Amino acid sequence: MNRIAKTAAAALFSVSTLALVPAAPALAETVLRLDEVAVGELDPGKASDYADSILMFNVYDTLVLPAQGAPGLVPHLAESWSADGNSHTFKLRQDVKFQSGNPLTADDVVFSLDRMQALGQGLSYLFTNVEKAEAVDDHTVTFVLKEPYAPFVASMLRLPIVDKKLVMENLGEGEGEMKDWGQAFLSANGAGTGAYTVTSHNPQQETVMAKNADYFLGVPGAAPDTVRLRYGLEPATVRTLISQGEHDISSQWLPPEVLKALAQDGAQLLTESGSGAFYVKMNTTKPPLDDPQCRLALAKAFDYAAAIKMIAVTDDVSQGSPATGAIPVGMLGANPPSAELVRDLDGAKQHLNSCRYAAGDQNIEISWIAEVPLEERFALLMQANFAELGIKSEIKKMPWALFAEQVSKAENTPHISQIFNNAVTGDPDTLLYGMYDSKAPGTWQSPEHLKDAEVDRLLEEGRTNTDEAARAKAYHALNNRLMEIAPTIYGYDRQSVFAASNRVKVPAMSDPSKAFGLDGMGFSFRLMEMQDKN
Repeated sequence: MNRIAKTAAAALFSVSTLALVPAAPALAETVLRLDEVAVGELDPGKASDYADSILMFNVYDTLVLPAQGAPGLVPHLAESWSADGNSHTFKLRQDVKFQSGNPLTADDVVFSLDRMQALGQGLSYLFTNVEKAEAVDDHTVTFVLKEPYAPFVASMLRLPIVDKKLVMENLGEGEGEMKDWGQAFLSANGAGTGAYTVTSHNPQQETVMAKNADYFLGVPGAAPDTVRLRYGLEPATVRTLISQGEHDISSQWLPPEVLKALAQDGAQLLTESGSGAFYVKMNTTKPPLDDPQCRLALAKAFDYAAAIKMIAVTDDVSQGSPATGAIPVGMLGANPPSAELVRDLDGAKQHLNSCRYAAGDQNIEISWIAEVPLEERFALLMQANFAELGIKSEIKKMPWALFAEQVSKAENTPHISQIFNNAVTGDPDTLLYGMYDSKAPGTWQSPEHLKDAEVDRLLEEGRTNTDEAARAKAYHALNNRLMEIAPTIYGYDRQSVFAASNRVKVPAMSDPSKAFGLDGMGFSFRLMEMQDKN
């Protein structure tokens, strides 16, 4: 994955001319410029990380949306929904058209589900429990589940609806009736109903989007006319561009001191309190971390207080808060804030004495993601912490694309990996299942490669029991079990912080009463306001 430092985009002008008629005045457009870590995956069936979510939430729509400033879900492409046992039925709006002009029908919903299941990538694991989807009529679709799944309606937040007719007209090479399921086409083109259309896409450099004039909810005039989502900008480049008024919103991955300096220069700080945390993953298949006692030693040796100091931006704004376990505070099954994790070096030494590997014989690899400079500091912190136990380590810098590729196989996964993960629907099932269930495919979320029967049992209990109190009990027990076997060091509960120019107003990330509580949803461009023309 290349890191691209791009200069600011030139202002865009639209000029109309007619023969023998003087040219009309140039019509300036508002252009929003922001950045994220590459790769920008445009195919909604493969989307899984933060950049992908930004693209998905703007180019595509889902049946439901999270409520703003409150818990729960609200209708979006669906007008209403109901449940009857393991069947969930959604009634669709009848005024929605895809960006191609094709009308939205129940067949498109069924196709979107079938496609995601067939690809088996991205967040497809959310739908492994769906036996089938059926179009009852043009505007009614029913999902039949194999077994009860408590957060099923919430999972609809991650089923972007694609234009079946358009995709079928653009099938690429492949075997069978569906060939490549339109992967080649959807990796470069949009096929959604969303408020923004894709005008160009380079997953390593930049995606350019424009307002969809025919969006079914309308797009306010104050919303940006054009959006340029850039990938892989260096922190120093972002700081310079924002200071010069040539960039509008940074990624969340800037070091705290850069965010602080930008705030001192007059930039605003936007925050998104989602449902995730910073996780230090330990490869449970690779010695010495295949011994739980060694993992517990590292977890207790980690300096949690130092980590919190490292992420402070200002006296009032921080990139996180103390963790209390695997589940972020406030989520179903979480421990209370009073149970925050603290360093216990004596306890760490006791666990190390019970480890079947001698400390002096250990040399573990600590990786960090090249596009997230803060992770290098955590790698250095861990190296120092572990050295106090007599454990040697080496630090390895890895670009995100290489990391995501390597961790698919346990033998290629480093001893220590660092990730930021979140509950993609706001429910703990979508935070923990992809990380810890032994049946889930190996992805960047699960470099522990954990296989534990009790963890699997509790994960199933949490997702299949429809009683909320029983679910909370299961997740609390799961939290305890994960702390007991320590596949992960739970660094801190995360809050995303972004530096932004004063050209843009983002109510969903500055006004708690309008916050979505779902990572990435704050970047719904149709809800932003540009303060001036370019």
